Amino acid sequence: MSQSRHTTREDLIAILTGAFIVAQGVFFLQQGGLLTGGTTGLALLLSHHVTLSFGTLYLLINLPFYTMAWFRMGRIFALTSVLAGGLVAVIADHLHHVIALSWLSPVYSGLIGGLLMGLGMLILFRHNTSLGGFNVLVLYCQQRFGIAAGKMQMGIDISILIASAFFMTPVVLACSVLGAIMLNLVLAMNHRSDRYYALPSYAVKS
Repeated sequence: MSQSRHTTREDLIAILTGAFIVAQGVFFLQQGGLLTGGTTGLALLLSHHVTLSFGTLYLLINLPFYTMAWFRMGRIFALTSVLAGGLVAVIADHLHHVIALSWLSPVYSGLIGGLLMGLGMLILFRHNTSLGGFNVLVLYCQQRFGIAAGKMQMGIDISILIASAFFMTPVVLACSVLGAIMLNLVLAMNHRSDRYYALPSYAVKS
């Protein structure tokens, strides 16, 4: 059975929606003082130690992966990934202008942050794009080698969080791991290589 193609308008709406939902997840993680895996986690970690904003760091860290996407997965995938990542960076940096929270449980921050990020990334994956970063690598490996995107992403994320343990308290680390698990459970259960195609076949080069 052949897959039905999304229209350009549907893809653009999905990119806007997915990026907006991911940015909400990042906001909740920030409010709880938590981290996560991938380039998002690296940007959140560095934002505590340098004067650059999360969004700026996020885009800088993702540049090599956008380049990989261009050469390995096609220019359309690369351009839409840049668009999605750019939207997340801009929205996440400006959400504090419209949302103010006096207190937020770290456990809830991890749960809601991870779930929202997972849902947003799932929307992007279903429309053949990503946020860049390790998303590019896991999507390529799923399409090329049949490795489940969610499981591979979870392994990367947990590894980064363990490496970040030197900068976090045990409680913050545990809540951050919880968020990463929730994010990747969403992907592992809903974006499997035996059920869905991560990318159209023409987007992956041998």
